[in-house]
Amino acid sequence: MAPMSLRTYEEVRPYARAIKQRTHLRDRQGVMPPWMIEKNVGIQAFKNDPSLSEAELTAIADWVEAGAPLGNPGDMPKALAWKGDEAWTIGRPDVIIRSKDFSMKAAAPDWWGSFDSVPTGLTEDRYVAAYELREVNDARSQPQLIVGATTSANFSVVHHGTVQAIAPDGKTEPGGCCPTHEVGQNAHVFDPKVGKLLRAGSSLAFNSIHMHANGRDTTGHIEIGLRFHPKGYRPEYVATGVVVGTNNDLLDIPPGATGLKYDGTAVLQQNTKITVFEPHMHAAGVRFCLQAIYGTTTETLSCAGYDHNWVIAYTYADDVAPLLPKGTILRIVGYYDNTRANRNVVDSRNWSGGGHRSVDNMNQMLGQGIALSDEQFATAVAERRERGRLTGRTVFPGCPTCGGVDPTSPVAAR
Repeated sequence: MAPMSLRTYEEVRPYARAIKQRTHLRDRQGVMPPWMIEKNVGIQAFKNDPSLSEAELTAIADWVEAGAPLGNPGDMPKALAWKGDEAWTIGRPDVIIRSKDFSMKAAAPDWWGSFDSVPTGLTEDRYVAAYELREVNDARSQPQLIVGATTSANFSVVHHGTVQAIAPDGKTEPGGCCPTHEVGQNAHVFDPKVGKLLRAGSSLAFNSIHMHANGRDTTGHIEIGLRFHPKGYRPEYVATGVVVGTNNDLLDIPPGATGLKYDGTAVLQQNTKITVFEPHMHAAGVRFCLQAIYGTTTETLSCAGYDHNWVIAYTYADDVAPLLPKGTILRIVGYYDNTRANRNVVDSRNWSGGGHRSVDNMNQMLGQGIALSDEQFATAVAERRERGRLTGRTVFPGCPTCGGVDPTSPVAAR
C-alpha cells in the first residue's frame, strides 16, 4: 500500500522526507508504523507495540536533514527473506477456516449482511490461544476503474464484521472465539491463562459484515487462522468483553466542525482485568481516551489517536493491565474532526450522526478482559503489589486498590 518498499537504499532515498513526516506524526492519523497510543498519558507497556522510540525518530530526522546519505555498504544488513502473502503474524495456524467467496463491484453502495457459516472441521473441543483474520482478494490484479480510493481502502472491501462460534446445537458460544474484525486490524494473542472454547463440530458464523467498494471489481474471501492451546489445557480465568459506548442517537457532527467530543460510561459488574484497549470510531474520529472512575478518583488509563484505516487493538502487558474492582465506572471520550484537515472525511460539508456506514459515526470501546472472582482479584492485587514493591499509599496506574487505601474513603480524596 505504500508508494515504496524498504528493501534498498535506491528505493527509499526519493521518499526520505515523506518517511520523516509520517514517522514523526507519532500518535496522529497517518503515522507509520500504525500505532497511535499517546506516550505522555496513561499506561505505556503493551505486548504488541511496534512504534519507534524518540531516539529512532531523531536518527531518522538527522539522516534526512543531512541529505539522506548512503551509509557504509559494508554495514548493510542481510536482505530479509520475505515470507509472502502466506505468512501469519501469529505463526503457523493450527487451523485455517475460509469463508465462501464474495464479490464487490468497483462502484457500488456499501453492503451489510451475513456470509454463510462454515464448519470449523474440529473433531474435539479445543481452546483458542491466538486469532487472526485476513482478507484475501484479487484487487491488486484488477484495473482501478474508479479513481480516488486512498490508503487501505485501495485493496480491501471488507470494512468490518463480527465472527461468532456456533456450537453443534446451534447456540452461540458465550465468550466466543473471535473478536470483531476491522480494517487494518492486528492479530489477537489471548492471555495464556484464558482460552476461548471452540467445540467439536462447531461452525463460524460471519454476521454483520460491512463491505465497501474500492474502485476495482473485486472477488475474495476471508481466512481465519487459529492457534490452539495444547490438548488437555484448561483455562484458569474466564474471558469477558469490555464494551463501552455512546448512544448513536446522541452523535451530532455538524459540517466543518472540529474539537467535538462525546463520552459514554459503563459500570463494571464484576472485578475485571482489562487486557485489550480497542477504540472504535468512524471516519471523523481523531482521538479516543479511556478513563476509570473509582470513588473520588478519575484516572486516564489510555489515550490514542484514531485513524479509520487502521483500527488497532492495543494489548496491555500483563503486569500493568488495569485491575479494576466491580463498581468501577469506565468512561470513554471520543474526539471528532469533520473538516478538510481530516483526510478520512469524504466531504466536510456533510452533517453526520450515529450509524453503521463509515461516513456515519460511532464512539465505542470494543475491549477485552478477564472476569475475576473476589478471591482471584485479591490475589492479583497482592501479586502486583509484591512485584511493584508497593507500600502504604503508593499509587499504581490502573490498579486503584493496589495502594492500600480504599478509594471510596474520605482519606483517598486527600
